[in-house]
Amino acid sequence: MTNSKQSAKTDEPIQLDEIDYRIIELLQIDGRMSIQDIAKSTSSTSSTVRKRIQRMNDANIMRVVAVTDFSAAGYELMLAIGIEVENRRPEEVGLELAELPEVFSVNMTTGVHDLDILVAARDFSELSHFLHEELPNISGIAKLAPGITVDVLRYESGWVAKL
Repeated sequence: MTNSKQSAKTDEPIQLDEIDYRIIELLQIDGRMSIQDIAKSTSSTSSTVRKRIQRMNDANIMRVVAVTDFSAAGYELMLAIGIEVENRRPEEVGLELAELPEVFSVNMTTGVHDLDILVAARDFSELSHFLHEELPNISGIAKLAPGITVDVLRYESGWVAKL
């Protein structure tokens, strides 16, 4: 399977093959896996793996990041909030919301809400403070539609699109 994406540095199409996808898969399992271990697992040389990782990074196809386990970090509540914006551009409100430490995702949407945000809180007291003290300070929020996450059926931070 080969797919392509333009390189950010050269504007040349980047071709991905099964080795590239295997490298991505291995780094999703362990982002600190050594180049040597990846090379061994892909039947490649360390030099080849290093070059492929650099090429995918340069083309903005992948990057290695740390992901927080919410529960292990002490966050017991996740809240999805649909937000209708009034008298202000949704993008402006969204950018302001993105600055709040409790907010870990801000999305401009089409449909019933102008914005959807995801919020993490350690407990109901922290959640109440966010809803009643933090959000009212942001102008342009006309209506909130909050929903507490009661069970996570799928959370895949390492999801990779096949280009």
